[in-house]
Amino acid sequence: MANDNPDAVMPLLAHLAELRKRLVVSCAALIVATAVCYGFYDAIYAFLSRPFADLPTSKENTLFVTSVFEGFLVRLKLSIYAGLVFSTPVHVWNAIGFVFPALKPVEKKVVGWSLLASSLLIAASGWYIYSLVLPFSVKYLVGSQFLPKGVGVMLHYGQNLNYIFMILFFGMVIFQLPIVMALLLRFGVLKRGPLLRYGRYVIVGIFVFSAVVTPPDYISQLSLAIPLVVFYYLTLLVAKIFGWGNDVRP
Repeated sequence: MANDNPDAVMPLLAHLAELRKRLVVSCAALIVATAVCYGFYDAIYAFLSRPFADLPTSKENTLFVTSVFEGFLVRLKLSIYAGLVFSTPVHVWNAIGFVFPALKPVEKKVVGWSLLASSLLIAASGWYIYSLVLPFSVKYLVGSQFLPKGVGVMLHYGQNLNYIFMILFFGMVIFQLPIVMALLLRFGVLKRGPLLRYGRYVIVGIFVFSAVVTPPDYISQLSLAIPLVVFYYLTLLVAKIFGWGNDVRP
């Protein structure tokens, strides 16, 4: 007997087919972006090595390798990292395209505004970390307060480029937390009252977290922790203005 209700099966199969198609597109975008970044690696190197330009290193070379394989391995690894970053819009577009049909009009509007705010915050946090935090942090870590007189600076190629990339990448990711917090308040998952009452514990957690993900210097830690604390209370203020996360009183 033929199935009188094929719609009970087809939606799931259609969803799986759609998910597979979007995963293939995301993988292809990552591969293409990685290949492009590999071809334009000199520009990536110039960008990542700029924070070391003013350090008292060799006049001809700033970074040094310690093995014959290091140049290729670092280039390949950073090209993959950069490819992941540059292909992120495709991944985000695929994720939104997959879930958007199931959202209500109000939820679609919230997601749209969140993406706009997220993009602006990524750009602002990237500029802040790259232009302000990293130069001060690098100069501080190789300053005379740590290095005795007569000790030269010879920077490891792979480790230091990876350090710059990771600080920049994780910094921009961490600064997305206010967007996540605002969405959770908007949809009632979080409440403003408890977040305000336990704010001092959140502040301590932010400083501990900043100490873990940044180098062991107070400049990097404070540069990350203080803006996050400001954004924490600014998000609560915005939530109060729009009435998000109201406590339910009996």
